Amino acid sequence: MRLFPTLLASAALLGLSVACSPSFAQSASQTAQQQRMKDCNATAKTRSLSGDGRKQFMSACLAGKADSTQSAAAPATQQDRMRSCNAEAGTKKLAGDERRSFMSTCLSGH
Repeated sequence: MRLFPTLLASAALLGLSVACSPSFAQSASQTAQQQRMKDCNATAKTRSLSGDGRKQFMSACLAGKADSTQSAAAPATQQDRMRSCNAEAGTKKLAGDERRSFMSTCLSGH
């Protein structure tokens, strides 16, 4: 007879824990929106966007609008310029002073 109250209390606690736990089943639209948010955040981070530029990008990205206007308006970062200039100098097989001069001109954007 002493076992009955313990079992009853355990069953009540188990029922409460199941009833109070959040639902693990998410709708497909929630999951898609979460994935879009994750992708947009990652893109904004790789572009080093901040402030108003980040807000505008995130708004357009989360709305699913075309990204071409943002990439055209966003200036290339120093790292992006370095990467593309370095690749171009490599394809031209430049070395020494020629390479240094080319890199200087290319990185300054002129």
